[in-house]
Amino acid sequence: MSKQVQEAYIVAAARTPVGKAPRGVFRNVRPDDLLAHALRAAMGQVPSLEHGAVDDVVVGCAIPEAEQGMNVARIGLLLAGFPNTVGGVTVNRFCSSGLNAVAIAADRIRLGEADVVIGAGTESMSMIPMGGNKISANERIFLDDENVGIAYGMGITAEKVAQQWKVPREAQDEFATESHRRALAAAEKGEWKDEISPYTVAERIPDLTSREIAVQSRTVSLDEGPRPGTTPDVLAKLRPAFAARGSVTAGNSSQTSDGAGAIVLASEAALQRYNLRPLARYVSFAVAGVPPEIMGIGPKFAIPKVLKQSGIRQDDLDWIELNEAFAAQALAVIGDLGLDRAKVNPLGGAIALGHPLGATGAIRAATLVHGLRRHGLRYGMVTMCIGTGMGAAGLFEAVS
Repeated sequence: MSKQVQEAYIVAAARTPVGKAPRGVFRNVRPDDLLAHALRAAMGQVPSLEHGAVDDVVVGCAIPEAEQGMNVARIGLLLAGFPNTVGGVTVNRFCSSGLNAVAIAADRIRLGEADVVIGAGTESMSMIPMGGNKISANERIFLDDENVGIAYGMGITAEKVAQQWKVPREAQDEFATESHRRALAAAEKGEWKDEISPYTVAERIPDLTSREIAVQSRTVSLDEGPRPGTTPDVLAKLRPAFAARGSVTAGNSSQTSDGAGAIVLASEAALQRYNLRPLARYVSFAVAGVPPEIMGIGPKFAIPKVLKQSGIRQDDLDWIELNEAFAAQALAVIGDLGLDRAKVNPLGGAIALGHPLGATGAIRAATLVHGLRRHGLRYGMVTMCIGTGMGAAGLFEAVS
């Protein structure tokens, strides 16, 4: 006997500021502590909801090993003060892990299996390097031409997209400049206040003379990445980072970062039971595969797929969080789909704000749901490309 699908509503959305990796403000902060902070912040937005009422916590992490291994979801929720009765599971779909966590959380509610589930993400690129501490790829990747694209670094895939879609260096640098401009303007206007939960970092400084340890604390309340003074002329001076005669540089690529985000979802029954006010309705999620060597083009196929299964037109979208893994791939997707540049990353994107891999989907979902509500908009999307050749897109609707 089939169950009737019920709606899943977002009732809280919070995140940490995003720090630069590997030498930024969170370089010595563990990813499970970042996760615990985001979970506490999200639950703090719904004081009528008891921690024990949460049925499950789903957490995305792109490199789930070392400090963010051993099922970081369960460890993070316990560190956040949830009771032992609350379960947790870690999921990995590389850069879309956080968004996938939100989708899985929503689906558990929609199927009637749960009433309150948290979808979250965490990543420390300062502590865990890209690819992990031990890269052990299947040898067939290097021996078979069919699979060699799996071995390409992300920067090389961006170069492939730039070449195939004819995205010039100048366009990439202009796009990156606009990302920083929008991010700085958003901070100036206070656009982040609803979603960012300030994080206090304690640093221990040894005094060799007194043989004592001094503790210095500072509170981080904004993303570390946006750079004042970024211009196309400044970016034009940077050398290609991945190919000798390439166009992809550190300046027109996303920043390696540390951060975490958490989204609390609830059923309609839970809304009434706990007197919760919904911020948005989860609509749908889709993923699509593309050749690994041009992984950045993934959203081009995931976006139409999620729109079709939702019965929503592209023109109905008011806000699109298109993760800027690289300016080249973002411009290729925007161009091929004819996306409205004014609606894409209105507060800046990963080139300025950073991209803490598995956390980014949850972080950008928090930006989206608060942004839609704050600006009186209806439909919004979070979409991103994914390593090894995929694209993902999640659709949300603001609730007035």
